[in-house]
Amino acid sequence: MSQHSIECPAVLDENTGKTLVQEVRKLPRGVDSLVLDFKNTEDMDALGGAWLIEASHYLRKRSVSIHLENYHDDIESLIQLLEPALEAPADTRPRDINMFEDIGGVTISALKELREFYDLTVDAIYWTILAPLEGRGFRWGIFVDEINEMGVRAIRIVCLMNFLLGLIIAMLSAAQVEAFGVQLWVADFVMIGFARELAAIMTAVVVSARTGAAIAAELATMKVQEEIDALRGMGLNVAQFLVAPKLLALIVVLPCLVTLGLISGVMGGAFWGVFVLEFQPSVWFNQTMSAAHFDDLMQGMLKTFFFAVAIVMIGCHNGLRVTGGSRGVGLMTTRAVVMDIFMLISIDIVFAVIFYYMLD
Repeated sequence: MSQHSIECPAVLDENTGKTLVQEVRKLPRGVDSLVLDFKNTEDMDALGGAWLIEASHYLRKRSVSIHLENYHDDIESLIQLLEPALEAPADTRPRDINMFEDIGGVTISALKELREFYDLTVDAIYWTILAPLEGRGFRWGIFVDEINEMGVRAIRIVCLMNFLLGLIIAMLSAAQVEAFGVQLWVADFVMIGFARELAAIMTAVVVSARTGAAIAAELATMKVQEEIDALRGMGLNVAQFLVAPKLLALIVVLPCLVTLGLISGVMGGAFWGVFVLEFQPSVWFNQTMSAAHFDDLMQGMLKTFFFAVAIVMIGCHNGLRVTGGSRGVGLMTTRAVVMDIFMLISIDIVFAVIFYYMLD
């Protein structure tokens, strides 16, 4: 073990501190311990302390330990203040993570989130259906407010989007069948398409972008502002107080919105058929009604209940998992909408497969 000693100047300031660092940098190789002797040092200012920290960091990079000795009472308080900075800094370099650790971490995180989502869903369903039957209360006033917010205020955008989609479907379908002279069948295409798929999925996407994002943003803001913790501190169940009214409200209003979307889509197709293709309104109406079958309507309406549960629960789940400030709120809101749309498509695929084999 090789040790070296350096005597510090009588006054350790900006100039003498810089000189001290230069002297430390000239240490011979093989030295693994340096003693700074302060027996002659009578005064030291903040700039001198900064240079002392610079010397310490240089020595740590060379794996040389540093020891301060014989300092007087006049500078002892400043030395003690500098001691944390003089110690070896922690190695902050991230450890390389191999592929298996990365896969394992993602899997564990996904399973944990899935368990949280399951617990929240079970809790919400209990407080929405079973708890009111047991006389444990339900926030009917909030339920009515949510119906107005999720349903009544969404009617215009839902009807407009479905009307335009019906118009587009009729326009493109008419162009395809024009060569065969069966343009009247466009009424059948529009009716069957909206009854089975388009009304439900288009309305659900609009609602997810509108209501799902609003739910996630509302709960995320409450979480950031610690209102969720305050509710729990008062002994209130979050699922009962916040989630259950939203869940029941959307379960009630989404089928209604899908019905309005179906009517609007068919009207969009009829607009093209009557004013562009120049069919008589009665002829187009009769053709449309002849294509309306209960099985098709049931296929479209049944999935709306699952859509409603998915939209509300995904919005609440992401809102309650937010971390950070306003940026976290924005990220979780975006994540909720993306997850909503993905889940809607997944549910739709499941129903499409089920009805495909049932009708087959």
